[in-house]
Amino acid sequence: MAAARESLLEAAGAALTARAWPAVRMVEVAAAAGVSRQTLYNEFGGKAGLGRALVRREADWYLAGVERALQAPAATAERLAGVAEWTVRAARARPLVRALLTGAWTGGLPAPPGRAARPGVPALGPGDLVRAVRDRAAAALPAEPAHRCELVVRLALSYVIAPGTPGEESAAADLLGLVSAPNRTAGAR
Repeated sequence: MAAARESLLEAAGAALTARAWPAVRMVEVAAAAGVSRQTLYNEFGGKAGLGRALVRREADWYLAGVERALQAPAATAERLAGVAEWTVRAARARPLVRALLTGAWTGGLPAPPGRAARPGVPALGPGDLVRAVRDRAAAALPAEPAHRCELVVRLALSYVIAPGTPGEESAAADLLGLVSAPNRTAGAR
């Protein structure tokens, strides 16, 4: 069933790029995935469950990109800059990632995490993702203070929320050099 689940998520993601979530029909998602509608309902329980799984998949996709940036063979500041650049690019390219990172959900997306969720299923929101990135960065870069890793993500999010001109994610990376470099006020932390 893992293959069917992945096919259904792919089909749902493709449908979401073509039209708003309320207009996505389960029969069309199942047909595009090459499975029966019953398989879709068995796997996800319904449209709300499919939407939650799609949101979770996007969060996992974003966090996998964070991991790649953190594992790059580069200096600490460059890896943190890579996380910031990835955050800006991913949020600009994928509406669900942008909504997850900013909490700005539109009616064209599946229900935000926490709404219409089953009891016992944790919600996933902006604070959760920022903490997940911070924790991953702190683990990958043990010499880097966790609060600095979180600051990097929050700085990148400012470029997502208030975008500048295209290509400005590299300006965010330049600013990150200031975060990780010693300065007169903070000294060598």
